[in-house]
Amino acid sequence: MANHDVHPGHIRIADYQYELPAARIAKYPLPQRDRAKLLLYRDGQISEDSFFRISGHLPAGALMVFNNTRVIRARLHFRKASGGAVEVFLLEPHTPADYQESLSSCGTCTWTCLVGGLKKWKSGLLQLEVQIDGRFCALTAERLAPCGSGHEIRFAWNAAEYSFGELLEACGELPLPPYLDREAEEADLRTYQTVYSKIKGSVAAPTAGLHFTEDVLKELDAVGVERDEITLHVGAGTFKPVKSACISGHEMHAEWIYVRRGNIEKLLHHDGRCIAVGTTSVRTLESLYYIGRKLLKNPFLSEAELHVSQWEPYEKPDVSSEPATRETLQCILNWMERNETDTLHVATQIMIAPGFHYRIVSAIVTNFHQPGSTLLLLVSAFVGKDWRNIYDYALAHGFRFLSYGDSSLLFPSKRQ
Repeated sequence: MANHDVHPGHIRIADYQYELPAARIAKYPLPQRDRAKLLLYRDGQISEDSFFRISGHLPAGALMVFNNTRVIRARLHFRKASGGAVEVFLLEPHTPADYQESLSSCGTCTWTCLVGGLKKWKSGLLQLEVQIDGRFCALTAERLAPCGSGHEIRFAWNAAEYSFGELLEACGELPLPPYLDREAEEADLRTYQTVYSKIKGSVAAPTAGLHFTEDVLKELDAVGVERDEITLHVGAGTFKPVKSACISGHEMHAEWIYVRRGNIEKLLHHDGRCIAVGTTSVRTLESLYYIGRKLLKNPFLSEAELHVSQWEPYEKPDVSSEPATRETLQCILNWMERNETDTLHVATQIMIAPGFHYRIVSAIVTNFHQPGSTLLLLVSAFVGKDWRNIYDYALAHGFRFLSYGDSSLLFPSKRQ
């Protein structure tokens, strides 16, 4: 049971800093992605292996869940009529609000975007000439209104036979994390995608999955590890630094999750437990418990009302005991049945930090995260104070850090 007297809002981010030399940040991936180093943490013990042997460290019969989102070319370079350059960075679709509908739009669509060089763009249309299938078409951008942390931008193009997604493929630039401090290169179009990526929408890769190859996936099958896929489109907020002294002053970004009926059924078949590949999968899976808990109280909530708020996991329950994980997952299945749908499409702002009680995730595959980040807090919530021993070991034994860096397989600490 969660300890509801522990609220992470008081956590000082200074307690989750460590010294990360710039030379330890991997600016490029290894030539063979599955040859990365793998740190192993279990029962307080730390060791290492090569990633391609990860199947030998997993329990047979376990369920492993991957995030199948695909990174879009979200960075667009426009010019004003006067010649000034303005960069537009896509954050999330506005109209239509669904990622797939927006990327399939022909003629026009609206997105929430960050704008670089905003002061240069006081009014008027921006234009970008796009060459696609041997012909040229004009893509324009019109600034409509401020929207959250960005601006609502309407895009329009004069070749309605092409979708917005096709235009992005022709003229957009892959957005690399800012800490790589370099421009995207042709090779990144392949290496900054997981081999199982399918559903377009992310502006950052779920990097824990970058180490998997088809050979590693086949090995998982061979040892009896069952695989499943969910979708969380990673937003630019994943790189948002924590600027407040305490976590209570940090607002988590919202990200959209897509879960199918079959995902819930597989979780139930595995008693509601699984191994998560990446922090995005962790956020998706653990959000399910709180979605189900809402439905347990009110089974007739709309999809929009199932949004998981930042501090929801730390709210004191209305009942003397928390519902079991299986019960909450069954509530989601019942809701799908009642609403005659096979998918759940919900936003989550879940904050996972020390004091959080993991309900669904029994092990995590993840890279090494930035000092003082919410992702490091998520890891600390799983392994307790041993996070520092893990990171000290990685620094002392030549592990490469961040998106293109090495990997770890973590089992929960029993010493929290």
